[in-house]
Amino acid sequence: MSEVRFDGRVAVVTGAGGGLGRSHALLLAARGARVVVNDLGGSRDGTGASTNMADQVVGEIKKAGGEAAADYHGVDTAEGGEAIVKTALDAFGKVDILINNAGILRDRAFHNLTEEDWDKVLAVHLKGAYNVTQPAFRIMRQNSYGRIVFTTSAAGLFGNFGQTNYSAAKMALVGMMNTLKLEGAKYNIRANTIAPLAASRLTEDIFPPQVIEKLAPAFVSPMVCYLCSEACEETGSVFTAGGGYFGRAAVVEGKGVFFEGEPVSLEQIRDALPKIKDMSGAEEFQMANAEGMARVFSRLQRGAAAQ
Repeated sequence: MSEVRFDGRVAVVTGAGGGLGRSHALLLAARGARVVVNDLGGSRDGTGASTNMADQVVGEIKKAGGEAAADYHGVDTAEGGEAIVKTALDAFGKVDILINNAGILRDRAFHNLTEEDWDKVLAVHLKGAYNVTQPAFRIMRQNSYGRIVFTTSAAGLFGNFGQTNYSAAKMALVGMMNTLKLEGAKYNIRANTIAPLAASRLTEDIFPPQVIEKLAPAFVSPMVCYLCSEACEETGSVFTAGGGYFGRAAVVEGKGVFFEGEPVSLEQIRDALPKIKDMSGAEEFQMANAEGMARVFSRLQRGAAAQ
């Protein structure tokens, strides 16, 4: 079997000063990529800043014989995103790979959540992904090549108590990926999303000690880095990973119920709800218009033709 390599490729990994980002950066560098290690060096809630975390990972990469450059900008402003990409261009001349990994937590039950905590979490996770991806995407379009990985969470896909801000941001990233897979297709830009389960600064006090060692970030990085490879043609998918397990999550739609004629009554909805909810034969769609055509327009067209 041929080895998956990244020789000649330039990767940007946000939040790469520790945890999952560090693991992704080290693996990419070990396989030949030149890596921009971005990390603000702040605390888990997004406060503070330090150059130490990014510098340490860059030092690890260089000690192992790889090439890396440190970047200390926050992702939560457009200026920060542009600066991160500029670091890659100044150091290595291009951007081929982007892993949007930077994140913070400010967990609170919804009735206690402050506007500041809502805004800050969305600024880092969602707007941060936009801030870095847009300038990187422009470079990738010019070069007709790119691999982008977003980081979602089971909290976004399925919900988690006390994480409305985090969950909302993480699910929004799936929507962002779904459109970028379409806009990037003809430029050989692939966009995918990872939903990791791993021990990191964000989760270190959530899991018991005996579980933490089984959830090392190194168990997630092989999937993330493969999605960044030239060999990977996958796009628009969400993969789950953790502890040696890998799977795929998807948004699907059931067959539903079509009522002929006049607008339906509330009572008809009530009586048909079990069938409306039935997921037997559920389907996955590649874009919004495909869903509309499959579920509504084609049925309406058939009805009009029969009249």
